Amino acid sequence: METVALGTITHYINGEKVKGNSERFGYVYSPSTGQKIATVPYATADEVDETIQLAKRAFVEWSRTSVGKRVEVLHRFRQLLVKYTEELARIIGKENGKTISDARGEISRGIESVDLAIGAPHILKGEYSENVGGDINAYSIKQPLGVVTCISPFNFPAMVPLAMSTMAVAVGNCMILKPSEKVPYSALFISELWEKAGLPAGVWNVVNGDKDTVQALITHKDIQAISFVGSTKVAKIIYETGTNHHKRVTAFGGGKNHMVIMPDANIDRAVDSFIGAAYGSASQRCMAISVAMPVGKETARAFTQKLKEKVENLKTGAFDDEHADFGAVISAEAKQIILKAIEEAVNEGANIVVDGRNPDVDNQDGFYLGATLLDNVTSEMNIYKEEVFGPARVIVSVDTLDDAIQFINEHQYGNGVAIFTNSGRDSRKFTQEIQVGMVGVNVPIPIPVGYHNFGGWKGSRIGEGQMFGPDTARFFTKIKTVSERWFDSTGTESETNFDFPSS
Repeated sequence: METVALGTITHYINGEKVKGNSERFGYVYSPSTGQKIATVPYATADEVDETIQLAKRAFVEWSRTSVGKRVEVLHRFRQLLVKYTEELARIIGKENGKTISDARGEISRGIESVDLAIGAPHILKGEYSENVGGDINAYSIKQPLGVVTCISPFNFPAMVPLAMSTMAVAVGNCMILKPSEKVPYSALFISELWEKAGLPAGVWNVVNGDKDTVQALITHKDIQAISFVGSTKVAKIIYETGTNHHKRVTAFGGGKNHMVIMPDANIDRAVDSFIGAAYGSASQRCMAISVAMPVGKETARAFTQKLKEKVENLKTGAFDDEHADFGAVISAEAKQIILKAIEEAVNEGANIVVDGRNPDVDNQDGFYLGATLLDNVTSEMNIYKEEVFGPARVIVSVDTLDDAIQFINEHQYGNGVAIFTNSGRDSRKFTQEIQVGMVGVNVPIPIPVGYHNFGGWKGSRIGEGQMFGPDTARFFTKIKTVSERWFDSTGTESETNFDFPSS
């Protein structure tokens, strides 16, 4: 298979690689080395419009293709994702910085979304009622919207685009993906897999770009729906702009995910769970645990002591370093933002339990930060209030479970949360009262499997709709309800009735 060559970035439009002619570009860096590896073209409004028009033409045929035939393409696409997992994982590692093993896990979770979309024939089934009155039968059908767009982030170059878009394609829409300009290679590689799977030209398209490209997409009259993942600040802009232009919009924002450790929890298990959930992918996950919240002084003492010992031994390194626990952060700018957040927290009174600001790494030009852990953090500190997209995690101790629930419910974000306990009573209370969209009980990262819905509450999701799960089919379809009656061809009697129809 012809694969994406590092150093060559194009758009993917109507089944072809297109260089673009905007003369506006950005740079792609490898976080592991800090080196520039490519120049990425930014699409103009005219190029966006051309892509949409080509997708509109493709929609006519694709929307009329039987769902069985569409699913045949998805089956082949899934097989190719499995076959080329290693190659895609290396591309992800190269442009994102996460370890190869972490990238494999991302691809595996993305395939879950394909598995769900393969069930589109079942999901698209409508309803039918016989003789609702006056010999009238009523039924409903789900039809695709048309041309839709997905705007994906840098932290999951494969999983999020797959989760956002596969069902949209399966139910008959045509897709335009705008990947993060920091990680364009993965999207192009996925495009080649779609092509090899037999997806018709124009059904799946990729345009690279910045905020100007996004603006052209979300305001275009022929875009019917927008799915976005990024920061809450941008999510609000996407939602407001898109809905003002009469689009269906779901916009996923940031998270500040708490892990509550009850006095009856197994501390060793809680510590191990926290470490992987907090520092994996250099903490660049919207579902990463940001805050450890031990309940009670003794729990806090035991948890912090054991956590400190293990965090100190975490290793950061290049994406292809088999001994690294996590890789570099995405950019030099991101590194500086994280360092500033740590410094600000210390100035506000937080204590550094583990200082990872100067990690021991082979390549000092890479965008590396080690695992940092801060204690004595309060709810008034910015490092608690705001999302920190990097390996700086905090401990906030509370006295009771009620205190923990209050802290979490008052936070602006409501993406994910976890509680570690052996008490069914406490677990039930927590899951019922907590105001967060995804909850884990002794599960540190409660990301649902692909056939359950993903979506946070409060500032973590603006608008309705899910990233994956059954609700994606509802988001990317519209319902048409038909009432039909057939007359006897020999009948001649009829009468006019001005009463409002009823059964």
